[in-house]
Amino acid sequence: MYPPSIETLRTSLARAWRKYRPMAARVPAKAWVVLGLSFVAAVLMALHTALAPIKNANLHIKVQHSLRSAQLSVWVDGKQEYSGKLTGSMRKKFGIFNDTVQGSLSQVVPVTAGTHAIRIQIYTDDGSVQQESITGDFAAKSERNLMVTARRGDVSLNWQGVSTALASEPVPDNWISRYANTLFLTIAGSIISALTGFAVKEVPGYIKSRVQEPPAKAESAGAGR
Repeated sequence: MYPPSIETLRTSLARAWRKYRPMAARVPAKAWVVLGLSFVAAVLMALHTALAPIKNANLHIKVQHSLRSAQLSVWVDGKQEYSGKLTGSMRKKFGIFNDTVQGSLSQVVPVTAGTHAIRIQIYTDDGSVQQESITGDFAAKSERNLMVTARRGDVSLNWQGVSTALASEPVPDNWISRYANTLFLTIAGSIISALTGFAVKEVPGYIKSRVQEPPAKAESAGAGR
C-alpha cells in the first residue's frame, strides 16, 4: 500500500522539478541566499517560541493609590513584565472639604506556574521611587489577586482571597503539537516574503521583455521575406 504512494510522490516531485527547474535557474544566487537566511531565521524563531515556558497562570494586580501621576512597573523574578501609568483625580471627602487624590488600576500579567518573586515599583512625578516585593505560588490554570496600596512615600502589597481557576482549554503536553502550526506558518511567511520581494524586483523586467518580444519576431519574419 505504501510503496506505490511513495513512488507516486517521487514521480510527481520529479515532474515538478523538470517543469520549474528552468525558472529556478533564472533566480539569482542572492535571492536564494536571502530565502535560505529567512528560512533559518523562521526555524530559530519557531524553536524559541516552542521551547519557551508556557504562561498558564495569571497575576491580577489591583492598585489603589492617592497619587496624581506616577509610573507603575511590575517585575517577576527580576524581569519587567508590565509598565503603565497611574493617574489620580481630586475627590471631596464628605462632599464639602478635605480634597484628596484617588485612583485605581487593574492589570492582568500572565506568568508560568510555580513560585515567583513579585516586585512592584512606583515612580512618582517628583522623581522619588517606592518599591516592595512579595512571593507567591501559582498553580497551573489559576489566577491570584495582588492588592497594591500606594501613597506618597509608601507602598504595600497583600494577596487578596484565594486562587481562582481559569476557564481555558487544556494545553497539550507535546510542544510539537502545540507549536507545529506556528512553525509552519512562520516558515511559510518568510518564504512568501522573500519570494514577494524578488518578484517585485524582477517580474516587471520579465513582463517588459515578453511584451517587446512579438515585434522583434515580426521584424525577423519580414526580413526573411
